[in-house]
Amino acid sequence: MPKLTVKQAKKQPQNAPDSRAFGPLFNKDLGQHILKNPLVAQGIVDKANLVGSDTVLEVGPGTGNLTVRILAQVKKVVVVEMDPRMAAELQKRVHGTDDQRRLHIMIGDFMKTELPYFDVCISNTPYQISSPLVFKLLEHRPLFRCAILMFQREFALRLVAKPGDELYCRLSVNVQLYAKVDHIMKVGKNNFRPPPQVESSVVRLEPKNPPPPVDPKEFDGLLRIVFTRKHKIMSANFKQTGILQMLEQNYRTYCSSNELMMEDSFDIKTKILGVLESVGMTDMRAAKCDLDDFLKLLLAFNQANIHFS
Repeated sequence: MPKLTVKQAKKQPQNAPDSRAFGPLFNKDLGQHILKNPLVAQGIVDKANLVGSDTVLEVGPGTGNLTVRILAQVKKVVVVEMDPRMAAELQKRVHGTDDQRRLHIMIGDFMKTELPYFDVCISNTPYQISSPLVFKLLEHRPLFRCAILMFQREFALRLVAKPGDELYCRLSVNVQLYAKVDHIMKVGKNNFRPPPQVESSVVRLEPKNPPPPVDPKEFDGLLRIVFTRKHKIMSANFKQTGILQMLEQNYRTYCSSNELMMEDSFDIKTKILGVLESVGMTDMRAAKCDLDDFLKLLLAFNQANIHFS
C-alpha cells in the first residue's frame, strides 16, 4: 500500500470550536461529520445482517468508528475515502492488528472510483453526494445484497415516501423502481463530531433482483414532466408548450429512425391526451400515483411511439 501523507492543518483561532478527533481537522466542505456514538455505530452495523464471508464497501469511513465494527464480522472491508488525512488515521488505527490485512483503502472521489465487488455497502454518506451515490450503487453490477446508508433526514424520507406523502417526489419513484427502501433509524445531530446542522436518518436499500426491464432515461424523462407540478392533473402538465415541442421532436425523430410514416393529421397534443385517456389517467395527479401507474403510463406512451429520452 502506498505511503499516506498528512498535510499540516491550518491553525484554528483560539476561540474556534475544537473539531479534532484522532488528530485531523474535519473538512466540512467534504461533509465530514464523524459518528461518535458507539451504540448508534453498532446499531447501523447490526442492521446490515452481515455474515463472515461478506465483502463490505464503506463510503467515507472517516476515522473508522464504523469500520472497526464491520471488520470484526466480515472477511474483507473496502473503504473509499476522499481525504488522505482520514485515510491515514484509519490506517494507523488498524496498524499491527489482525484487521490490517482485511482492510483495503481506496483514496479518491467515490463518484469517480470504479467500485470492486461487494456484498453489502455501509455509509455515513457525505450529504452533498447523497443522490448520486444512491444511483451509482443501484447501477453497480453484480447486484449487492443490501446497503445501510446514513442521510440527511429529509433526503431519507424522500427515498421512502409513498403516494400522498408531502415528500413524495421524482426521487422516491426512481429509487423505488429499482430497490426496496426502508427507514430503519433516526440519528440526532449530537451523535456526530462536529454536529451537522440537520438531523439524520438511516435507510436500508435492497436492490430488486432481477432489476425491472425499464429504460431508466425513459422512465426519468416521464417523471420529470409529471412531477414538475405534482399536484396538477396529468393533462395539464402535458399541455405546456415546451413539453409539447420536446415530445413532438422526439416523436418525429423516432418515426424517422424507424422508417415510420407520420399521419397527415398528426397533432402531438391530441395524441398525448389520447394516451392519457386510454389508461384512465387524464385527471390523475402524480402526487397520488404509485409505481405501477407510472409504468403503465410509460408503456402506453412508448406503444404510441412517444418517447422521453
